[in-house]
Amino acid sequence: MPRKRNPDISHGDKLLMLFAMLFFRPGSRSLTQLAAELGCSKQAVARLVDQIESGYSVRIERQMRGNRLYYVFDPPRKYPPAAMLSATELNTLQMCRAFTEHLLGTEQFGEAMLTIEKSTRLLPEDEALPEGNFGVLRFGSIDYSPYRSQLRTLVEAMERKCVCEVKYQRILDRKAATFRIKPLKIFAHRESIYVHARYAKMPGEKFRAPDYDPLLALHRIKDVALTEAKFVFPKDYDFDRTMNRQFGVIHAGRFAVKAEFTGWAAGFVTERVWSTDQKIKHRKDGSVVIEFTATSEPEVINWILNFGDEAKLLGPSELVEKLKKRLQSVQQLYT
Repeated sequence: MPRKRNPDISHGDKLLMLFAMLFFRPGSRSLTQLAAELGCSKQAVARLVDQIESGYSVRIERQMRGNRLYYVFDPPRKYPPAAMLSATELNTLQMCRAFTEHLLGTEQFGEAMLTIEKSTRLLPEDEALPEGNFGVLRFGSIDYSPYRSQLRTLVEAMERKCVCEVKYQRILDRKAATFRIKPLKIFAHRESIYVHARYAKMPGEKFRAPDYDPLLALHRIKDVALTEAKFVFPKDYDFDRTMNRQFGVIHAGRFAVKAEFTGWAAGFVTERVWSTDQKIKHRKDGSVVIEFTATSEPEVINWILNFGDEAKLLGPSELVEKLKKRLQSVQQLYT
């Protein structure tokens, strides 16, 4: 039977996380901020602070600023300079954390955060890093906090080469389907997290090789559990060759795309790589024509529509006809 994992953070884990926050981050931390970062009540944080003081024989100063309580813990700096990262390296880590933390949530990035905090604590006083230099716009993003258990199980499955049994509900399906996979890669694309895998045999059923490998959106995985079955990582699997050479996340056959862009859209598309084989032709009037290989018709149509009247699909002809029908359907909604 599949073995489920417990996603709950233990009291001991929170105690260690709080100790690291107070010990390795310079300055003070408000009770409200600590409660939010640990995901528990203010009363629970206060009890954890008392435990740290009594258990580790340290004194944590308490300061009232207005109506807010702050904790201050400033241990001596006794660490050799060679043990720390440079200010430039830490600044880069802070930027990476800011740009990606919203995808997985604070808890999932706990270890990375503590690494930054410990190294920041070891910096000389005149090299302290300013906070808040980096940020991210989050509208349209998915809250992945409820799916951290699924993510942890998938990561463990990849590390141990264990087959997973998943319950997956596609966006238009009324109920979830159950099947088994060999998880190979977890990747992010446009504010979403996906799992690229290969199907595995279900007990008591005859295995039929599918036309395409499964590509699963993490937030549509209702449940996932490890099984006793093991798998060997396929020697022919190359993520970059499979996913990063053509336009499209969905792989439903390769085809050539040709499109024309004007105005701001012309500048936008030429700044980016849409496929490794793309060719861009600049015209004297400022417009551009781009040609590349794609694997997903719906994604190409949506991509063209994003640019409004600054984009025109030139080929393939079958896809142009599908785009025309799509535009007619949209127009009918407003007539």
